[in-house]
Formats: sequence, C-alpha cells, structure tokens
Amino acid sequence: MQLEDHGFVRSIYNNFYPLPGGLFRCSQPSPAQIRKYHRLYGIKTIINLRGPNPFGGYALEQEVCRELGIELVDFRLYSRDMPSVEELLGARDLFRRMAYPALMHCKSGADRAGLGATLYRHFQLGEPIGQIRELRKKYGHFTLGRTAILDFFLQCYLDDDAKEPIDFTTWIETRYDQQALTARFDSGRLGNWFVDKLLRRE
Repeated sequence: MQLEDHGFVRSIYNNFYPLPGGLFRCSQPSPAQIRKYHRLYGIKTIINLRGPNPFGGYALEQEVCRELGIELVDFRLYSRDMPSVEELLGARDLFRRMAYPALMHCKSGADRAGLGATLYRHFQLGEPIGQIRELRKKYGHFTLGRTAILDFFLQCYLDDDAKEPIDFTTWIETRYDQQALTARFDSGRLGNWFVDKLLRRE
C-alpha cells in the first residue's frame, strides 16, 4: 500500500473535501484515515471508484470496513474513458439508495472522484452541470492528457444543451454516443506524458 500504490503520499495529503448533503471525496484512504473519518463524521458507506484491485490498500479497506460496520461499495469509474450510459445511470441510482454520511474515493481523489462528485451534485442535489466545478486543479485534476476526456464529456453535453435545451439524463439516454465522442477526443502527446508519466495517475 505504501510503496507500490503510493500510499505514503496520501498519508500526508488525502485530498479530503466535504460536499453538501453528507458526502465526502478523497484519495485512497488508509485504515487509520477511515477510522478517523468514521469517528469524526459517522461514515456509513464508502464508494470505491477504483473497483476491486490488487493493491494492499484495497484488502485493508475491506478489513477495516467490516470492523467498523461500514458498507463498502465497489463502483468503478474510469479516468481515461468516456463514461458509459450504465455507469452514469448506475451512479445516479447508487447516490439515491446508499446510506449517508458517505465517503467516495479513487486513487488520487482528482479525476474519478471529480466525475463522481459532479454526478452526485447533479443527480442527488439537483445542481446544473454547467455550474458544477468538481474537476479542477484545486483537487489535482488537469484539463490536459487523457484525463481531460472527462471535461470533454461534460462539455459535449453543455454544447448540445446550448443548441437545443435538454436535461442531462435525457441527453444520456437519447443522444449520448460514447464511441463517437471518444473518437473525437484528442488528448495530446505532451498532456499524456504529464498525466501518465509525471503524475503517474491510475
């Protein structure tokens, strides 16, 4: 956990931020951090946006969640791919049914956590997509490289909505073409080097 999965960095800075309504976002938490957040905020659910993985932090997370009676939900999102319709609507349904207060995390708390927080603010709190700012440098997200596909995805909706107003859910269900938009996206070689090699994002 500490070496291969860069846990030593997150033990110093966990990229932890609260959202309205009882949800918190952060990077991969250690067992000590989970215990701390459970003690301070009464965390009932943890959403693991990385999905099941081979790193030690995941096994330890499962163990401490069992110990504390926290529901651990493995709900994978991707930082370098357009989200699928199933992922988007699945996130909506998850936010509606899960117990709060809750903690949502990916590896660094920047890209997938930013998309998850955007979807939460829209689906659960009713905030317009164009007014949500969860994918920002403040959280470690950069609009370059392959992870910028998340910004491109949201901008494609906003562009369509500007031409002919349509709510986000209807756009997902009737107009969103994951493959076509993926083909249009160009991440750029320099941006890929920055995100993949320098930041070593998952």
